[in-house]
Amino acid sequence: MNTKPNHSRQKIARRDLLLFLLLVLTGLVTYAVLVIPLSLRPSSLPLVEGQVSPQDLQAPINVEYISSVRTNQARDAAEREVQPVYSEPDQSIARQQITKLRSTLDAISAIRSDAKTTYGEKFDKISSLPEVNLDAKTAGLLLLVSDSRWYALQQDSLRVLEQIVRSPVRQDSISSYLDGVASMVSYVFNDSESAAVVQLVTPFIVPNSFYSPDLTDAARLQARQTVEPITQTYLAGELVVPRGKVLTEANIEALEMMGLVRISNPFYEYLSTAAMVLVLMTFIGLYYQRRKPAYYNDKFSLVLISVLFVLFIVSARLVIPNRAILPYIFPLPAFGLLIATLFGPGGAIILSIAISILVTFGLPSASTLMVFYLLASLTGILSLGKAHRISSFAWAAIVSAVSGMAVITAYRLSANDLDWIGYMTLIGATLLNGIASASVALLLQYFLAEFFGLTTSLRLLEMSRPDAPLLKYFLNHAPGTYQHSLMVSNLVEQAAERLGMDTMLVRVGALYHDVGKAANPSFFIENQLPNNLNPHDDVAPEVAAATVISHVTDGVILAQKYRLPRRIVDFILEHHGTLLARYQYNRAVSDAGGDATKVDEKKFRYPGPEPRSRETALLMLADNVEARTRSERPRTEEEIKQVVIKAIDFCQQENQLVNTRFTLKDISVITEVFVTTLVGLYHPRIAYPAVESLPSENN
Repeated sequence: MNTKPNHSRQKIARRDLLLFLLLVLTGLVTYAVLVIPLSLRPSSLPLVEGQVSPQDLQAPINVEYISSVRTNQARDAAEREVQPVYSEPDQSIARQQITKLRSTLDAISAIRSDAKTTYGEKFDKISSLPEVNLDAKTAGLLLLVSDSRWYALQQDSLRVLEQIVRSPVRQDSISSYLDGVASMVSYVFNDSESAAVVQLVTPFIVPNSFYSPDLTDAARLQARQTVEPITQTYLAGELVVPRGKVLTEANIEALEMMGLVRISNPFYEYLSTAAMVLVLMTFIGLYYQRRKPAYYNDKFSLVLISVLFVLFIVSARLVIPNRAILPYIFPLPAFGLLIATLFGPGGAIILSIAISILVTFGLPSASTLMVFYLLASLTGILSLGKAHRISSFAWAAIVSAVSGMAVITAYRLSANDLDWIGYMTLIGATLLNGIASASVALLLQYFLAEFFGLTTSLRLLEMSRPDAPLLKYFLNHAPGTYQHSLMVSNLVEQAAERLGMDTMLVRVGALYHDVGKAANPSFFIENQLPNNLNPHDDVAPEVAAATVISHVTDGVILAQKYRLPRRIVDFILEHHGTLLARYQYNRAVSDAGGDATKVDEKKFRYPGPEPRSRETALLMLADNVEARTRSERPRTEEEIKQVVIKAIDFCQQENQLVNTRFTLKDISVITEVFVTTLVGLYHPRIAYPAVESLPSENN
């Protein structure tokens, strides 16, 4: 049982390797196309900052741009003018220092009032107080001064200190506060008393305001933001840099805006192109590796996408450079529309982003053209929808053209010297672009679908019509199986819609999945009349199993004969996966006396492969559920639910869903939809009483 997951992992590894090789080859070809000068380049000079200008450099056209160099220089200057920012004075420090001063004053008062100590002892105690450093003159003064005078000295000391600590005291300015204490002492004191106040207050002056990196950075950021972007304007013919002047960063920026500078060392150009190609190939690879769309399993589809990608890039680089109008006519959005039609919008959006960037990379008008192609492509893809009708392409052409016109308007109207003739010419070119893109996509998808058997919405719509040749053959030869397929298609379509899958694809795949039974219809129970002999009972189990299993290969033969798309063939091949023909296998085991070792299991197993996409896996689940429902005939909703759960669990236990990306939530949704749909199909009906006799017309 462990060989199947290992085999599946090997197949996944091979698909990932194929994708990697295709990305490498596509990237190399794209890189070569971008670095080889397929068209003439605009004339320019290899200039760098610090070099002396070899000639007078004049503006070839009117240019107006936001100068990032000059703006940054102005912002740097504004930032340098911002002084360091300090925090507000810390009131807790102020209170702490005043408390310490008051404690010191209280200690001096206690020493003064101590009658048990001598003057000398008092002098020693005051001189040795830890918080202050009093000289002998001040210590003696504090012992001999009267109580009233001592009280006044205390109050003034507290007043001076409080006044100082209310202000922001910084480490770098604390000396100025220390020097200014004397000038703050009240004039009612003599010089000795004033000196005493200074000595009492000075030790308690400490910094209470500190440098704040966050506030400083915020102030500098605000200063930078107040500087508006600087717009630089040059008129055609205006001298930008005179001959002999040393080129500055701002000069180089201006010359680059005018297309007058090219990279002097081609190595840098090659390196920049390689970096762009590498990141975009990685971007594409991550999408396919993570999302794994249905066509990820189809080697031909991946190769075709790579070929189309390269062809559009080569064509664009041949036409676009050094042209004024042709770039806006070139139908690059056709690539995205074509991929969306053939393989779905997800990959088309990702690839359109990549090709829009690569086609315009390195061109003088790269920014405008890239936005033009990108928005025209994306809006066209989104407006195309499922492309079930020709009118969808017409609508995509209109939306794509209008988007392109909006881009042209946005870029052209912002110029001061609007050329109305040139503007209207570009508007007309954009209209042609939309029409050409939709037309090219429509024609290419038709020819590719016809010649390579690809699946498109128009082709699926045609195949789903009851008068489609193979469906008519199916209905005429196996009407019971045809009805079974209709019921299965109803189940998968409802579930696919809830899961956001392609409902048209799964519906058509379900219609054709059992078409092979039309080759031998009487061997399948849904085509047998009631109470008829079962042909399975007249042949050996191995022969019966081979006949049953052959409806898969017979279906593939019919699909190829009627030129069905390969994607529909996947539904025929994978709807039984590698499951056993269980009824015939059980008969063989029974005939062998219950010894399963005597039965070759391979003869009873479908050839597979297991479902390789969500769509084919959904068909397998619906096919099993519908068959079990017909067989077990549940009568209540709860019984139907149990049948559905058993069928889905069986497929999971048989490792048939290992290559799909169904989550537990998906399985829950599928179960809910299947139950709801089957309840509607198999709801109980009223049993009307039999009519024994009709009333006589004479009565």
